[in-house]
Amino acid sequence: MMQALQNDDLGKLVLRLMVGGFMILHGISKVLNPGSLDFIGGTLTSAGLPAFIAYGVYVGEVLAPLLIIAGVYCRAGGLLIAVNMMFAIGLVHAGEALSLTDRGTWAIELQGFFLFGGLVIALMGSGKFAVKAD
Repeated sequence: MMQALQNDDLGKLVLRLMVGGFMILHGISKVLNPGSLDFIGGTLTSAGLPAFIAYGVYVGEVLAPLLIIAGVYCRAGGLLIAVNMMFAIGLVHAGEALSLTDRGTWAIELQGFFLFGGLVIALMGSGKFAVKAD
């Protein structure tokens, strides 16, 4: 019975669809609400970084998830999501990194999910159920 549940490639596919599918929803939201780029640009400039880096959110939240979902350059896509989340945590959520919510959950569990999910995909690759398996 347990032998039938052991399928690393299928597990990698489920992980890719989950991380990529959830992250692309954030990207779609940014595409549909371009004013969010102004907020991100303002956050970057107040941290001493150029505002144009805000366009990198499209790379981390649209392009990278598409790569991961399709199974093309998954490791690069996972790394892009992880870097995107390091920027988000460092610029917006750093003060919450050691906090819990009133429900006892990690205050940045969503950001942590994307950071570590992207990192796991970068380390494990696509598996065989991919357009271009790595």
